[in-house]
Amino acid sequence: MKTRRIISIIGLSLALLAEADGQTAFRRELSIGGSFGMGMSTVSFVPKIQENQLLGLQVGITGRWLTEKNLGLMAEINFSQQGWDEQFDDTQYHYTRRINYVDIPIMTHIYFGSGRIRFIFNLGPKVGYAMSEQTTTNVKQDDALPPNNGEKATILRDKPLENKFAWGICGGPGIELRTKAGYFILEGRYYYALGDIFHSKREDPFSMSSSQVIMGKLTYLIPLTKQKKRSPQPL
Repeated sequence: MKTRRIISIIGLSLALLAEADGQTAFRRELSIGGSFGMGMSTVSFVPKIQENQLLGLQVGITGRWLTEKNLGLMAEINFSQQGWDEQFDDTQYHYTRRINYVDIPIMTHIYFGSGRIRFIFNLGPKVGYAMSEQTTTNVKQDDALPPNNGEKATILRDKPLENKFAWGICGGPGIELRTKAGYFILEGRYYYALGDIFHSKREDPFSMSSSQVIMGKLTYLIPLTKQKKRSPQPL
């Protein structure tokens, strides 16, 4: 009698677990939307140049495909501004180089939580192409500037961008709010370029000139499809 009761309890427990699992079954999800963000960028020069962080804009479209529980793929096409703001000992002078990119990050999207609030983390490669650049300065060639950045900084001010193709790694944490009106994602992101914006051969003035960007951004997504993930059927 006790054995039958134990077997019945185990069977009932398994049935309840199976029903609960069916109710919380993972559903594949495709979403699309847009994003807006602001970033603070610098360029790591070797030899070093004194810089302030340069404020830049980023706007774009975003697509996300959740393929597994807690895992998916996020891809973007963005317009972003990067560059550097040279720092002078004499504050009456300024020099800013702003570079406008079209960039495409393709990142692994990791999330935790299944309710209205989720914690997320994105990480992956990013490629970009410089469409244009603008220089803002009041520095003239005959100005007697203090040598805080050396002679190579003077060369750099008149040097056009040499490598328009950019590539690197980007990612960061964030939080997602899921509502009936759509999904809102607030995240911080860091981009580290693995290429240089100027030539870096032995005869060139700089052996390194790679961009770095710290960014905060807001993304809005609208779900397009929600497909229930099918479990394999028993033979």
